[in-house]
Amino acid sequence: MRATDLCALHCGFGSWLVGLLVWFLYSEEQPQSSKMALSLSLFTRLVLLCWFTTSLLLCNGFPAAFHPHHHHPHFAKHNYRDALTKSIIFFEGQRSGKLPPNQRMTWRRDSGLTDGAAMHVDLVGGYYDAGDNVKFGFPMAFTTTMLSWSVIEFGGLMKGELRNAREAIRWATDYLLKATVHPDTIYVQVGDANKDHACWERPEDMDTPRTVIKIDRNYPGSDVAGETAAALAAASLVFRRSDPTYSKLLVRRAIRVFQFADKYRGAYSNGLKKFVCPFYCSYSGYQDELLWGAAWLHKATRNPTYLNYIQVNGQILGAAEYDNTFGWDNKHVGARILLSKAFLVQKLQSLHEYKDHADNFICSLIPGASFSSAQYTPGGLLFKMSDSNMQYVTSTSFLLLTYAKYLTSAHRVVNCGGTTVTAKRLRTIAKRQVDYILGDNPLKMSYMVGYGPRYPQRIHHRGSSLPSVGAHPARIQCSSGFSIMKSQSPNPNVLVGAIVGGPDQHDRFPDERPDYEQSEPSTYMNAPLVGALAYLAHSFGQL
Repeated sequence: MRATDLCALHCGFGSWLVGLLVWFLYSEEQPQSSKMALSLSLFTRLVLLCWFTTSLLLCNGFPAAFHPHHHHPHFAKHNYRDALTKSIIFFEGQRSGKLPPNQRMTWRRDSGLTDGAAMHVDLVGGYYDAGDNVKFGFPMAFTTTMLSWSVIEFGGLMKGELRNAREAIRWATDYLLKATVHPDTIYVQVGDANKDHACWERPEDMDTPRTVIKIDRNYPGSDVAGETAAALAAASLVFRRSDPTYSKLLVRRAIRVFQFADKYRGAYSNGLKKFVCPFYCSYSGYQDELLWGAAWLHKATRNPTYLNYIQVNGQILGAAEYDNTFGWDNKHVGARILLSKAFLVQKLQSLHEYKDHADNFICSLIPGASFSSAQYTPGGLLFKMSDSNMQYVTSTSFLLLTYAKYLTSAHRVVNCGGTTVTAKRLRTIAKRQVDYILGDNPLKMSYMVGYGPRYPQRIHHRGSSLPSVGAHPARIQCSSGFSIMKSQSPNPNVLVGAIVGGPDQHDRFPDERPDYEQSEPSTYMNAPLVGALAYLAHSFGQL
């Protein structure tokens, strides 16, 4: 019998007994003989009353003793549930293609309905990566992987938002399936980035070339192919129960795409430099994506082929490299954290070294610890670089919470040269970063658009900054929008949930539209934050 059942029985009996006691004490209708026969001494009455009081305390006064998993901190300064909802809604503002009837970001309209026609392939759909109107496959795939990982680790806590998160993932995977429809070929970009950036127009009005860029055997791209395989494999886990048929389609495609990535090796920006650079050059090479892709396929398929691949090729692919930046370009840290779970939770001894590699990353973030290398602003924000720094804040926060989950499951800690770092410490660091984003910072500014009383008003985003089609049905030509882009007027359309690039190393944020480094949102900044917010909302009893 569980403690809760025993308690319920104890409470029920105690309640019945005290009722009987009260009846005997106060009933004036009983015959004298009955009263004499059932009379209770004062001492007996006191004993019964004490016993009943104890039962009430046990059953009602100390619920945490019997419900440890439902205990939540008493107070949260932020509404993490609201932030979670908005972080997912954001993706609807980035949609390309034919919008569905349940579209919640209603100022957006259909766009890019002929994408792919130049190559006689259907490439309608997917996401615009940031504030422009180009579909870049490399960051879109990473966004998909991180949204999927968020759901895999914390989807069980999301409740009503789980369906919305799945829809956000499916909008991406439907597109990635189209982009990988031909064997040994991936369509990695739609749109001419240079010409697109020369215009400031709504996606609904696009009249710049929708150039289609692809990788194949002659122009390999193991980086973008490896990331695409990772995205498809991770998403297959998201849909394994809710849509098994779709899940199997995703994992089969992931296997085929990874084979292509591994067989025809090379960085996609080598052959496609004039199209993809400086926007999404593969600066870290392709080795990290091969390890990352193999790690996700190992998780999705449990096929020993991928475990063997990781064991044989891990060192060659940079498993032990001391790089501590995790984002759309470099996946080494993510692969280490992901593979550490196989050792920590699933007790796969052959991957024990990934726990050490993951620990090195954690130690780099701990101020004052050995090997600490992270920089923080005076206000406490992790600061990696001036351009879109918030992407590293959100991805790092997610990794901290995920690794804390693994450590807790395995009853392990991190040792940073004599400093013991617990899972609780990792969660505290992650919460501090998320709270900074939501407004606990020197400017008291929320860096999530639409959350809190003060947030960025002039984000670097074409669709948000220009009048919507509903408000201004006439076409806004290529160069006509620049006067608005350079103005100080607030954006008329609120891109709810968007995380912007964020403040500089001194916690300053000018909120100027032309400042893309600080004011531009992106899908890969939001994706890992979805998982972090789900965890925090649940932890504070908001879900």
